[in-house]
Formats: sequence, C-alpha cells, structure tokens
Amino acid sequence: MTATVELEIKNRKGLHARAAAAFVKVAETFDAVIEVERLGQKVSGCSIMGLMMLAAAKGTTVKVSAEGAQAEQAVQAIAKLVNDKFGED
Repeated sequence: MTATVELEIKNRKGLHARAAAAFVKVAETFDAVIEVERLGQKVSGCSIMGLMMLAAAKGTTVKVSAEGAQAEQAVQAIAKLVNDKFGED
C-alpha cells in the first residue's frame, strides 16, 4: 500500500532538530518506508539529519510518501504531528 500527502510546515521554527526528532519518532512506529521530498530532494523520514537538510522553514510545503502495510496510518500520524506544529507554538 502507498500513501502520499503534501503538508505545510506551520511551526515558527520550521523543521529544526527537535521537530525532526519528533517526526522520526512517529515515523519509526509504523511498518512503512517513509520519504519526505522538498524541491526534488528526497530524504528518509527516519533520518533526523536528512530532514534537517531539507531546510523546511515555516510556510514550506513538503511531500510525505509512505509505502508498506501501515502506509496510510503513517501518513495520517505524520500529518497530525505537522498540523499540530510538532507540539510547539
């Protein structure tokens, strides 16, 4: 199964270290391979450094794709995390 969603980064500091760590923590709980893409650059959703290298500031749109048995659940959980501003501001 495959699932994809485009998300706008809404928290004030963007996809910085703490937000990236929260993203990875959620991503690792699912039986799915997760990738995040911005401006043609794809990184693993389970790589804090990779996510930070996307330089996704507030207002940036990223595409999250998941493939695997829990792809839909993974995308939904990540969308909730991003839309909740990673529990920040």
